[in-house]
Amino acid sequence: MAFLNPRVLAISRHASLTVASSLLLLDLAVILFGVFMRYLVGGAPIWTDELARFLIIGSVLLGAGAVWIEGGHMRVALIESLLPPRLCRILNLYQWLLTLSLAVAAAIVSYRYALSVSMFTSQGLGISRTWPMLSLPIGFALLAWHALCHGPAPLKTLTDDPT
Repeated sequence: MAFLNPRVLAISRHASLTVASSLLLLDLAVILFGVFMRYLVGGAPIWTDELARFLIIGSVLLGAGAVWIEGGHMRVALIESLLPPRLCRILNLYQWLLTLSLAVAAAIVSYRYALSVSMFTSQGLGISRTWPMLSLPIGFALLAWHALCHGPAPLKTLTDDPT
């Protein structure tokens, strides 16, 4: 059961995964373009490696919150299966609060960092480093949002029934 409106969570999850998948697809196109230019034409533009790096970081961070609520991230759920239901609820609350507080803190710190590097430009793209660095606070804020919407309910595991 979701903490906030389950429909809001589903829409947010779908939007995050769609944007993350689009960035990943664009990353694949940039990498293939770079490989084509390097090995078939004789030289790749310098910006392909840098753009590919920024796109992969952005896609991972934007999809992290959606993957977290699906239980698709790496975690060990052995303790949850061994605890009595009351202690398991306390553990779920602890995990939820820890995830929420770390995601909010990381969003704040990474936002400050992204703003602090505005005077520097990227080597290949020639843009302010703030723009690609904004994927960090946006990704952590989305993780916090998804955690908040999901609430302290148990996360799915690989053994859970998909229905």
